[in-house]
Amino acid sequence: MEEELQESSTPIDVAEIKGMIRRRRWHFLVPFFCGWLLVWGASWVIPSTYRSGTLILVEQPSVPEKYVVSNIENDIQHQLDSITQQILSRTRLVRIIDSIGLYAQERQHKSADDMVETMRKDIEIELSHGDDKKLSAFNIYYANRDPKMAQAATAELANLFITENLEQRQKRSENTTNFLQDQLDQARAKLAAQEAKLRVFKDQHLGELPTQTGSNLQILAGLQSQLQANQDSLNRAKQQNTYLESLLNQYRATGQGSKPGETASPVGLAAIDKELDQLKAQLADLTSHYTDKHPDVRKTKEQIARTEKMRERIVAEMNKPATSSTTAPAAGTLFDPKTAPMLEMESQLKANRLEIASREAEIKEEQGKINQYQARLNMAPVMEQQFADITRDYDQSKTDYESLLAKKNQSEMSTDLEKTQQAEHFRMLDPPNLPVRPYKPNRLMFCGAGLAVGLVLGGGFAFGKEKLSGKIYTEREIKKVVPFDVIAEIPPIESLSEQSSNRRSAWIAAAAAVVIMGFILLGSAVTYLYG
Repeated sequence: MEEELQESSTPIDVAEIKGMIRRRRWHFLVPFFCGWLLVWGASWVIPSTYRSGTLILVEQPSVPEKYVVSNIENDIQHQLDSITQQILSRTRLVRIIDSIGLYAQERQHKSADDMVETMRKDIEIELSHGDDKKLSAFNIYYANRDPKMAQAATAELANLFITENLEQRQKRSENTTNFLQDQLDQARAKLAAQEAKLRVFKDQHLGELPTQTGSNLQILAGLQSQLQANQDSLNRAKQQNTYLESLLNQYRATGQGSKPGETASPVGLAAIDKELDQLKAQLADLTSHYTDKHPDVRKTKEQIARTEKMRERIVAEMNKPATSSTTAPAAGTLFDPKTAPMLEMESQLKANRLEIASREAEIKEEQGKINQYQARLNMAPVMEQQFADITRDYDQSKTDYESLLAKKNQSEMSTDLEKTQQAEHFRMLDPPNLPVRPYKPNRLMFCGAGLAVGLVLGGGFAFGKEKLSGKIYTEREIKKVVPFDVIAEIPPIESLSEQSSNRRSAWIAAAAAVVIMGFILLGSAVTYLYG
């Protein structure tokens, strides 16, 4: 048993294979050639399919993105997938089939859905990515039995891809711009309402706004200074009023106690000099604080001028020589209330009283204004909170409006780029080619496959014939039949006629092999050139 296993596992000798091929050469050559011829001929029976292709380049924007930012999604792969789904839809493919006249023979026994499905299988899209893993280009292929139809359909598909991309990008950009325009209109209306509300609040609280607190403080300080100045002027006016009243009373008393023929005593002259000194001292004090155009300075100067004129008249009356008794009463008119000095003094007293009344009215008015501004300052925290609430809404609306305005302007520029095709777009780099060789079937590959099939058929047929013949040709086969060792081997004894016949048969087989190989080489050449 072990010997049988060893003998069965012993590899076949090369000499045995040569002998088998020599004996069964026709059983090998005929199936080998028939197998190759069958496969090779079948490749020519299968209808030829031609494939046309074109290269579509993803053109980058001509304007740098830092100047004009696109308002469209930048994932070109996602855009291409969307465009592909739309172009490969039933409606689009049926339109292409009808416009070009594809599948004219298939229309007789196929429905529109079947033709659409067939065309989808015939279309191939091959993507090409750059170093940054971003889509840089893609190829569009279409296969058809008619090369001109393949070229026309490929051109139509390429045009659809380019046109659909442009239309989609323009539409998306315009939709974005229109959306931003609607939002901008709403923001503008909201901002206008906030501006109106802010304007009404400012009109209702004019002078009480937080932004006017500093000016209110300055005005209040000025009013307080003016009030203090008016109070000082009022005090001086009251002092002058007291002085004028006492002086007038002295004149009156002197005028009533004088007798005819007596010279008037200069009782009022010293008082007038004293008043002049006081007025000059007051003027010096005022000029140290105010300019010459200040009302108090001008009024004090006018009082000094009037007082000096009155003093000059009194001195002139006193220096007149005494005349007859007829003129004595005239001399007494110096102290008469109806004389010029008395009238002047009464006029000054009247003016003084008017000044006092005016100062008191100004003080009352300024006090009211001071109370008003103090009330404004007391209400400043409340106004500040209300104003902050209103301005916060206004500032937020203004910020939103400005942001939307900037986005809308940016979107309009991006839309202009899309319309002028200066943004990212598809461009046909290579036009669809007219195929001259079929894409399918690959007859050269069929030719090689035919050789493999022929070898398998020839080898299998020769080996089977060898085993089924029942003849023993080798020592190993004898050992399988007889359990004895072979002592001697008798070579085949052939006659001259048999030898000549064997040689002739070998030459015929060799010539047949050469002819078969010539046919195979010729078929391969024809397949390479025309297949």
